[in-house]
Amino acid sequence: MAEVQQQDGQTVTLVYEPTTADMKGALDARARSTPSGRRTRRLLLFTGVVGLCLVALTVVSGDIDTTRLVAGVATTFFAFGSLYLLPRAQARQLQQLAVRQGEFRATVDAKGIRLTTRDSEATSRWDLYPRYAETDELFVLLTADKHGVGVMLLPKRGVPAPDDVDRLRDLLDRHVQRM
Repeated sequence: MAEVQQQDGQTVTLVYEPTTADMKGALDARARSTPSGRRTRRLLLFTGVVGLCLVALTVVSGDIDTTRLVAGVATTFFAFGSLYLLPRAQARQLQQLAVRQGEFRATVDAKGIRLTTRDSEATSRWDLYPRYAETDELFVLLTADKHGVGVMLLPKRGVPAPDDVDRLRDLLDRHVQRM
């Protein structure tokens, strides 16, 4: 269920229940939008390629050194596995935490964001989340630190109409920097 409250077109209210896909999308957006996320991704890709090269050189050389071969395979699986599996595992953990809160209601206006769940209510001014990234399904707000430790996700499905997504984007563009 989704609803929009309008006060001079300046308030958008999203109603949603976070999913694992939402959490995964937010983590991926954070990784693409922060310097530390991009560095980590490049490092894991580089490590995976080094592992593949080690395996290829071991096989091509004709002198198969089992230790070098196992090290290359392990390095490759670790690096590429970390890129693929860790974000999914983190997303499941975050979603399990969020699902206990029931339905989320996020009210976005000129002052900031008020997030209400069954068990909590929190208000964040725009200064807390000075930047955001947009995906096909989400708006992902990030804190100012280089790691983007603080993340707030606003699923687009939480609004009832496509025009409300545009109004939400306009609100975000007025108050925070798009990544």
